[in-house]
Amino acid sequence: MREKAKVSDIDRSLYDFRLEEKDAFKVEEGLTEEIVRQISDEKNDPDWMREFRLKSLKIYNETPFPDWGPSIEGLDMDNIVTYVRPKDNKMVADWNEVPTEIKDTFQKLGIPQAERESLAGVGAQFDSELVYHNVKEEVAAQGVIYTDLESALWGDKADMIKDHFMHLVPPTDHKFAALHGAVWSGGSFVYVPPGVSVEIPLQSYFRLNAPGAGQFEHTLIIVDEGAYLHFIEGCSAPKYNVANLHAGCVELFVGKNATLRYSTIENWSKNMYNLNTKRARVDKDGKVEWVSGSFGSHVSYLYPMSVLAGENARTEFTGVTFAGKGQNLDTGTKVVHNAKNTSSYINTRSISKDGGISTFRSSVTVAKDATGSKSAVSCQSLMVDDISRSDTIPAMDIRTDDCDIGHEAKIGRISDDTVFYLMSRGMSEEDARALIVSGFADNVGKELPLEYAVEMNNLIRLEMVGSIG
Repeated sequence: MREKAKVSDIDRSLYDFRLEEKDAFKVEEGLTEEIVRQISDEKNDPDWMREFRLKSLKIYNETPFPDWGPSIEGLDMDNIVTYVRPKDNKMVADWNEVPTEIKDTFQKLGIPQAERESLAGVGAQFDSELVYHNVKEEVAAQGVIYTDLESALWGDKADMIKDHFMHLVPPTDHKFAALHGAVWSGGSFVYVPPGVSVEIPLQSYFRLNAPGAGQFEHTLIIVDEGAYLHFIEGCSAPKYNVANLHAGCVELFVGKNATLRYSTIENWSKNMYNLNTKRARVDKDGKVEWVSGSFGSHVSYLYPMSVLAGENARTEFTGVTFAGKGQNLDTGTKVVHNAKNTSSYINTRSISKDGGISTFRSSVTVAKDATGSKSAVSCQSLMVDDISRSDTIPAMDIRTDDCDIGHEAKIGRISDDTVFYLMSRGMSEEDARALIVSGFADNVGKELPLEYAVEMNNLIRLEMVGSIG
């Protein structure tokens, strides 16, 4: 095993529990045409999807690894299992029918409770398969479709999926998009009809349990003209001393005058290589809102992208990244203004401690015909100690003079005077530092659904406790 695949960690008992996988079905390690065909057989793919997988595999083999971001030398695809199916797996709509051990996993993570209290529908994925999917009757009665993507390939919207699947993120986009196209499994399909407002959120939660495995779920959401949706995504995994891989894909299509809010808390274990790709296309007068929290993984490459394709299309990105010991998190966002009077607002917080590395990248492109467009980028970075690192790498490609573009960045450390002041008022050093960091990330927490804001604050406290003493 390569040394770089071994990653140190702090106490993460809430997420580090695991199930024995002795009864799971797995394909062989590595990536070959035979393995891709086997996955296609397991998924009962239509012919076009099988051909798509094989074409993606060819692109993957011809595409070089990225050479510009954090090192992924410790990721060896010859040692990654690309498909793992839990024992006796079948997707059900009744929580009581989920296998007991898997059900216990999601109950520990709070998923059934969240569904009962505040969600319109839930999808739960364990390793490579959806194990549970359900949507409230009153939401389905509005014509909203929320199901697993694989079932949808054979349903009434099969042609719609074929027309949209990996059109925003083609396999030629980068090496791990091609990998995703070859071995994707699981994920959700959402369709919101014109004029329908889904008043309470839908949620998918992805749990990777198997060591040395990859998870490659695909989320496809289409919000039609004048509709509204809030979709929440959560993910976690236990820690192992071998590399795991997450290379999912999210494609969001926001119709004319429609709004989609997409909230994510990514809390992968610190042996995870998180190479996820997310992209949205926004039509005239539409809006996409990204709320993103990145706390886990050993290495991350994560840059949700908005393509503003119609006049007056808008996007907002609010993000927080927390890089601790053994983590190199390269995150940010991309926006392409392709139409007149489009607007974007980017507001991020990056926190690094205990030698962690946090890099924020933003890319704003304004096409020559996108006159009257506006973009504002604000990124702030906080280093908790003198051994951590934080970088900001903004890029702007502006091709018209008729636009309003702004960028600001701040990088700093926790003030010893502030810590001393709080300690003089009776707080411990640990609590003082955690309070400062929580306050720094507060603007993001306000944008998250309540249970995720609580989780974010708990994660910050967990990381801070691990950094002191």
